[in-house]
Amino acid sequence: MDSRDPRLREIWRQSEIPVVFRREKSKPLLFRLTLTDEDFNWIRGERRRGPLWNDQYNCWETPVAWFDDLIQRGLKKFGKVYVVQAYKEQQKCAPACWGAKGFHCECSCMGVNHGSGHPGGNWREVSDTFAFNWGERQYACRLIKASCVGTS
Repeated sequence: MDSRDPRLREIWRQSEIPVVFRREKSKPLLFRLTLTDEDFNWIRGERRRGPLWNDQYNCWETPVAWFDDLIQRGLKKFGKVYVVQAYKEQQKCAPACWGAKGFHCECSCMGVNHGSGHPGGNWREVSDTFAFNWGERQYACRLIKASCVGTS
């Protein structure tokens, strides 16, 4: 978690809404929710392998491949999920984002246009993958609500 942003730290420390923190590609997800004895089994779901406890961040670690599933199941159970992930400030949105499936989004819309088909407005489409990679990698947070996403 970027300790320079007190808002992200506050979201991470709250205990009412689950938080999925997607770090660099080579590192596992961090998943935080209220601490109960049932957490391990709920996070594990139908998988053979369970999550690992991370003492440093006081949360669960899961493989990155569990990202979409954890969000979907979190929305069904809790109604809301915070997603914290990296983005680069100067990235732009693209048709590839608008047609995407799942929850992973690294462009500057931070998921607002993700999977929308077309966000409307005065977008000028250069190509399906038009993007810039300027700026430092930063972390941003979005709150996904079950009422805004089909959770079936």
